[in-house]
Amino acid sequence: MTTYASEEFSADEADVLRRYFTNLDQPVFALVNLPEVVKGALFARYSRSDKSLRRLFLEEFVGELDVSGDESIDATVGLRRAEELYDKVFFEYGDDSVAQLGGVHLACEQASNLLTKILEWGRLMAYLEQSTRYIAYDSRLGGRYRYHRDPEILASALGARYISDMDRLFDVYADLVREMNEHFRGRIAKAPSDSDFIYRQAVAAKAFDAVRGVLPSASLSNVGIYGTGQAYESLLVRMRAHPLPEARDYSALMLTELRKVIPSFLKRVDLPDRGDEIGAYSADIRERLEDLAEGYFPAEEPAAGSPTVDLTDFDPDAEVKLVASALYPATNRSDREVEARVRSMTVDQRLSVLRAMVGDRAHRRHRPGRALERPSYRFDVLSDYGAFRDMQRHRMMTIDWQRLSPDHGYVRPPEVDEAGVGGRFDAAMERSRDLHDALLEPFPEQAPYAVSLAYRVRYMMHMNAREAMHVLELRSTPQGHPSYREVAQQMHRLIGDVAGHHAIAEMMAFVDHSSEPELERLDAERRAEEKRASRDSQTS
Repeated sequence: MTTYASEEFSADEADVLRRYFTNLDQPVFALVNLPEVVKGALFARYSRSDKSLRRLFLEEFVGELDVSGDESIDATVGLRRAEELYDKVFFEYGDDSVAQLGGVHLACEQASNLLTKILEWGRLMAYLEQSTRYIAYDSRLGGRYRYHRDPEILASALGARYISDMDRLFDVYADLVREMNEHFRGRIAKAPSDSDFIYRQAVAAKAFDAVRGVLPSASLSNVGIYGTGQAYESLLVRMRAHPLPEARDYSALMLTELRKVIPSFLKRVDLPDRGDEIGAYSADIRERLEDLAEGYFPAEEPAAGSPTVDLTDFDPDAEVKLVASALYPATNRSDREVEARVRSMTVDQRLSVLRAMVGDRAHRRHRPGRALERPSYRFDVLSDYGAFRDMQRHRMMTIDWQRLSPDHGYVRPPEVDEAGVGGRFDAAMERSRDLHDALLEPFPEQAPYAVSLAYRVRYMMHMNAREAMHVLELRSTPQGHPSYREVAQQMHRLIGDVAGHHAIAEMMAFVDHSSEPELERLDAERRAEEKRASRDSQTS
C-alpha cells in the first residue's frame, strides 16, 4: 500500500474540519454539510493552489461561513439513517437510476499524473485538476519532492535509483523555472499600465509552461471530483480491475470515503457477482487485445512516422446531412423526406439554412444546437503528454490513448533554447528515458512514471462537430498553452481543408489562429485584476 504524506492540524482546526470532511488523515475525502456553491468555489480555488483542500478551506473559507451551527456534526461518522433509507429504494425496487440522484464532492490528493487520467475517465463526472501553470512543482510535501513512490519499485533493487533519478528531475525543474523566469523578465518588458503583480503572474506562468515538460508523470496532483453514485460505481469498478497498482490502492481509499456519504449506491462495487465480475470481464478483454496486438505489431518493429494531428475519418456528405438535421425539428416530415428535399437544394439554399442555424454568434459561448452533433471527426494525435493532459479532460467524445513511453521522442520548447538551457533539458529527457527503460521489464505498468511530460503520446479523439466547436475554440485561445493550441489549430484546418467541410469550419468562428503572444496569460491576468478592482470598489 502506498504511504501518503499526512497533514498536521491543531485541535481547534481539527474540530472545525470534522464537520465538513469525512477524514483528516487520508488523501481521499468527501465534502459534506457545506452549501453547494461553497463546495464548487472551493474546488475552483483548489486547481490553482499548492495547498491541500482542507488547509485551503481553513485559510480562505472558514472566515466567510457561520460554522457555529454545525458544532454537533461529525462528518467522519457514517450516515446509518441515510443507508437504511436508500436501501429501501435502491435494493428493494432495483432502480439503478436512483443512483443518479445522489452526488458527492470528493477530493483526491497526492495522485500521480498517470492516476489523474484514470480518475478523469468518466463522461458523466466533473473534474478540476491542479494546474502546472500556476503552481511551482518543486514545493515539497512532508519534506520530499511531490512524486509517487511506488512500493513495489522502492522494495526492489531499482528503488534507490528511482528516488535518485526522480529527485534529480525535480532539481532540474526547480533550476530551470528560476532561470526561465529571469530570461523572460529580461526579454519582455513590463507595460507601464500593468501592475507588478500581474506582470509577475504572467511571467511565472510562462516559465512554468516552458519547463513543465521536465516533470515526470509520477508528479503528484490534486483532483476535485463531483459525480453521482452511479458514476462513482462505474469508475471504481474500473479502477479495482486496473493493471496499475496505484489505481487499485486508490480505489480502496475512495470506496471507504464514499461509503460514508452514499453507502447504498456503492454496495455492488465489490460484490463477487457484480462489480468484481464486471471488472474481471473488462480485464480479460484488455489482456486478450494486448496479446493479439503484441503478435500483430511486434515491439521491436519501429512505428511509422505520423503528423502531430491526422484526420483519419469523416463523412464526405456531412454538410448535406447537417442541413437536413437542422431543418428536421422545424417540419412535420420524416427524416428521409427532409434529407431528400435537402439534396435537391442548391448550394446557396443549403448555405442559407446553415447561416440561419448559426445565427449571430457574438462569442464562443454562443453554440448552435444539436444538429451539429451529426457530423463527426476522428483525429489521431501525437503530442507531448502535457498537452494530452489538457485535451483528455474533454469528456463529451470518444477518447483513448496508448501507453506512455519515450518511443515517440519529446518536444523541447523554443524558449528553452533561447534561454540557453536546451542542453540541461535534453539531459533530463535522457535521464527520464533511461529510468523508464530500466523499469520496463520488471515493472511494465509502473515504468511510465519515469516518463517526463515533454515526451509524446499517441491518442485518438473522435468527436461530433458541436463538441469540436467547443474544444477547438476553447483550446486555441491565446492564453492557452502553445502545445495544445497547435493541436486545436491543426484540427480546425483539417476540418476545412481535408474533410472539405468549409461551412462547418467557418461556423467555428472563434478558433484563434494568431501567433503566440509574448505572455500568454497577460490579458487574462489583466481581466482578473479588473474584476478584483471592481469587486473591491463595490464592497468598500
